[in-house]
Amino acid sequence: MGGVKANWDEIPDEDVRPGIRRRGFGTEQCLLVMNECEPGMDVRPHVHDFDQIAMIVEGNANYYVSGERNEMGPGSILLIPAGEEHYIEPVGEQTVKNIDVFTPLRGDLAHLLEWMRTAPSE
Repeated sequence: MGGVKANWDEIPDEDVRPGIRRRGFGTEQCLLVMNECEPGMDVRPHVHDFDQIAMIVEGNANYYVSGERNEMGPGSILLIPAGEEHYIEPVGEQTVKNIDVFTPLRGDLAHLLEWMRTAPSE
């Protein structure tokens, strides 16, 4: 079986809540989620029991982990350990695009991969 090739802009996305959209790419073993976060969005601190890696692709944001502010811009990468409260807050006027990496797949986000079942392989 060949690989699945895609462009982020062609992957179906969903509204998470006002100011945030997301789309996913991966397998049951790994998941990449592209989030688009608008300035002024509702921030929602949360915790989960798995590690997360976040990378900013476009825009600037403060990414808080356990109350500590991390200033991030394009190319910035942040490790968020399991059990640590965290959230992202866009700064400036530009939409922030960030990629989150989860391994294994987050069960609550498995639906983001439905489109891949019918995607042509390379």
